[in-house]
Amino acid sequence: MRVLGVDPGLTRCGLGVVDGGTGRTVTCVAVDVVRTPVDDTLERRLLAVSDAVEQWLDTYRPAAVAVERVFSQHNVRTAMGTAQAGGVVALAAARRGLPVVFHTPSEVKAAVTGSGRADKAQVTGMVTRLLGLAQAPRPADAADALALAICHLWRQPMRDRLAEAEARAAELARTHRARLAAAAKSANTVSRTAVTRLNTRTPGKGVRG
Repeated sequence: MRVLGVDPGLTRCGLGVVDGGTGRTVTCVAVDVVRTPVDDTLERRLLAVSDAVEQWLDTYRPAAVAVERVFSQHNVRTAMGTAQAGGVVALAAARRGLPVVFHTPSEVKAAVTGSGRADKAQVTGMVTRLLGLAQAPRPADAADALALAICHLWRQPMRDRLAEAEARAAELARTHRARLAAAAKSANTVSRTAVTRLNTRTPGKGVRG
């Protein structure tokens, strides 16, 4: 399975494509960072991000897109820009019918390093090791994009199995409730029939002693 990981941002937007093989084998296909001028208008910066993502989707044809979710940032302006860039990515993927999954930073760190509190240096180091890269991807946005793709490849199958199990459990519950309702309805019908028969019996007739 091929996944495009995106670390959204306006100043720097990390893009990384990773192929998943048997087991937990992962291979880096491409990685880069899209930059937009800080003095440019918002719409032009978003357009630049959109154009780059569109080109990557057409070139590498991933089966899914993994985007970092804006979890919490003290700088509201930065958070808004990051969210807007993420929305542009999701829109581009939706146009191609590709599934988009948002992963929190802690989910990505835990998947790649085993700790949800790992710092950027640890994430970069593990990404470099897992993908067998000759040198660490720079800047950190590039490493984060690759980490997002790896996280998706490793976590999504488990999520899919969990969703399937929950769907089966919900279906079993619905079937059980339907059977209980049918049984209750049948019991009420039998009870009403019995009462009707008792009420319509001919007076005076009974069992001879």
